Amino acid sequence: MARYTGPACRLCRYLSEKLMLKGEKCSTHKCPLEKRNVPPGGRPKTRRRISGRALQLREKQKIRFSYGVLERQFRRFFADAVKAPGITAENFLILLERRLDNIVYRLGFADSRAQARQIVRHGHIRVNGRRVDIPSYLVKSGDSVTWREGSTRTEYYKRLVKEIKGNTIPGWLSLNEELMTGNVVALPSKDDIDSKFDGKTVVEYYSR
Repeated sequence: MARYTGPACRLCRYLSEKLMLKGEKCSTHKCPLEKRNVPPGGRPKTRRRISGRALQLREKQKIRFSYGVLERQFRRFFADAVKAPGITAENFLILLERRLDNIVYRLGFADSRAQARQIVRHGHIRVNGRRVDIPSYLVKSGDSVTWREGSTRTEYYKRLVKEIKGNTIPGWLSLNEELMTGNVVALPSKDDIDSKFDGKTVVEYYSR
């Protein structure tokens, strides 16, 4: 399955929930969901009853769209979560949180995960001093995330240095605003996962 390249806001309208796919725009009155809180496409003549399976699919799609993961990658992360010790639902969401593009987003280096993925793809990010251009790279406790030296001369980086001060970041990460260096203090726990994501529903979806 190819990556979705259509309007990001259409996905939010489809799920009737803000997925924060457009960064700052999602928090303003310009958000299309604020103006048209109806599913995309023609309006059905009759009200359709949503089955339990459909609700499970929507929850799975909500998580997949939010993290910007392809279906094949999504299934692979789920398979790894099943093999890991502990609760599968928690393992699954923690693996998604550990993706490098998500770390770049959580540190405030990007307005959205899509932008963070682009930053990583273009080779602007280093992990422990080594260039990593794979968005799905999983960080570990103790890893440091920095900008490539050449990237610090870009206009985007110079603007980011001014705007990043005072940003709120998760407790399992730390950020040195002066050096623009992020550190993974510890691996995320179930309490660090966004409460709007229900990993149990994804487990139920793939268990059928």
